[in-house]
Amino acid sequence: MDADAVRERAADLPTEPGVYQFRAGETTLYVGKAVDLRDRVRSYADPRSGRIRGMVGRADRIEFAVTDTETQALLLEANLIKRLRPRYNVRLKDDKSYPLVAFSDHPVPRIEVTRDPEAGAVAYGPFTDVGRVETVVKAIRDEYRLRGCSDHKYANRDRPCLDYEMGICSAPCTGEIDPEGYAEDVAAARRFFEGETGVLADPLRRRMEAAAESAEFERAANLRDRLEAVEAFHGEGGEAVSDRTDDRTVDVLAAAVEGDTARVARLHSERGQLVDRSRHRLDAAAVGEGGDASENAADPDANTPAAVLSAFLAQYYAEREFPDAVLLAERPSDSDVVDWLEAEGVSVRVPGAGREAKLVELALKNARKRGGREDPVGALGERLGIDRPDRIEGFDVSHAQGTAVVGSDVCFVDGSAETSDYRRKKLTDRNDDYANMRELVRWRAERALAGEDDRPDPDLLLIDGGEGQLGAARDALAETGWDVPVVALAKAEELVVTPTGTRRWDDDAPELHLLQRVRDEAHRFAVSYHQTVRDEVKTVLDDVPGVGPQTRRRLLRRFGSVESVREASADDLTDVEGVGDATAETLRERL
Repeated sequence: MDADAVRERAADLPTEPGVYQFRAGETTLYVGKAVDLRDRVRSYADPRSGRIRGMVGRADRIEFAVTDTETQALLLEANLIKRLRPRYNVRLKDDKSYPLVAFSDHPVPRIEVTRDPEAGAVAYGPFTDVGRVETVVKAIRDEYRLRGCSDHKYANRDRPCLDYEMGICSAPCTGEIDPEGYAEDVAAARRFFEGETGVLADPLRRRMEAAAESAEFERAANLRDRLEAVEAFHGEGGEAVSDRTDDRTVDVLAAAVEGDTARVARLHSERGQLVDRSRHRLDAAAVGEGGDASENAADPDANTPAAVLSAFLAQYYAEREFPDAVLLAERPSDSDVVDWLEAEGVSVRVPGAGREAKLVELALKNARKRGGREDPVGALGERLGIDRPDRIEGFDVSHAQGTAVVGSDVCFVDGSAETSDYRRKKLTDRNDDYANMRELVRWRAERALAGEDDRPDPDLLLIDGGEGQLGAARDALAETGWDVPVVALAKAEELVVTPTGTRRWDDDAPELHLLQRVRDEAHRFAVSYHQTVRDEVKTVLDDVPGVGPQTRRRLLRRFGSVESVREASADDLTDVEGVGDATAETLRERL
């Protein structure tokens, strides 16, 4: 639209409060609110910035909706932005809570790091440093040997898993430890998360000193690093929150802007105790208006923290319960948002000193937290020369000599596993790893392009394998036209394989560790599913008298394949629960 078209359209609009949309075809480019729709839209005949001028030039029409009040316009604008996701507005992209440590609601609880605890679980946190949390949980499992497996894997086991052999699980599943002893270990671990640092730090220190005395210096150094993480664990942000006499609910918000992306860190305090932390990412390709034109609003194209806070406050609280107070790092650019919150009984202020100012400083630190080892996701994007890959999907294929072929598709968001977005698929039975990978990636791509996958498109695909597997994945992407960056990670030498060449990264590079976590999880998920499918496949064992489904499953889990069962000795066979001398002899005769 040109200036004359904008003025002509504005002349037809009412002078009442409402919301307007600049649209191009079926796409909404921008959503705005106004006290006076006619005056506000008329101002776009002479845009104040190049980007907004470009937006107006792309638009082919302006649509509007009248509201009774300015507050209704504010809320309608927020809802439309979240639903339509117009590129020229600040828009809340996702809500990533910091991880918690959870003990499952189970007679024999497992411990896990999660963003979404199961119902009934006892959870501690949240915590801002994911790496430190994972280090502490590893130390807990190493010291108290708590299980980390799913309830499905825990049930009906007839022998301990590899975790028991590694000394990080006491195998309550097979009775290697009695329930009372396991419950004592769980209680000790929970005391650590409730603030009793010594229950973990003291034994770690003793083991470190013993290793040093035995000249096991590498082990002592590893234990020292783990001890430092444990001792620093409870100091994360606690100093700023100490007044438990305060019975209000308080949200503390700070924003940081970097290029076309903005981050808002939110700390939530109840009774003076910090009980929740989250960080939210917003797309800020063209920041929305900071208020009505008549109120000297900020440049609508200025990606400032004040403008980001305005957009966040409206979109976030439009569908959530209000806190008693909101503490901000700076005043929002949109005074209507502040007026709305205060009309709802929320105290909005920018503290200058004292405990509240410390909370704001902590929130600002969290919002700005990027780069280096603290941000392996950002480092990975820079290393690969792509946009920040907040959403990574990892793919692997598992089979037994071409039978029971399955594929896994795991998802990591902001560096942490998003298990609700894991997917798996049975593939065509064939002993061809490249063809299997091509089929798996093509399946994902076709579903995405057809709108059949309810997940967002990933920012990066990671293939478990080398040049051959990467080539197969790229063939699938080329055939379908799905445009997503893809790399592979080869196990043998941990080489990063890209379309432009193979690279060896430093062993301690955080971006390599991130790829390894995604790759290993894709492999674990594929193998787990393969074992399930393999156990369901009919084999010649089904025709052996005395071998029922449970015994067949135990034989396959113990020996891995029918061929290995055939080669097993009678003594090996009778080691399997449910296989006596007669059944072992029958197996050897029939196979």
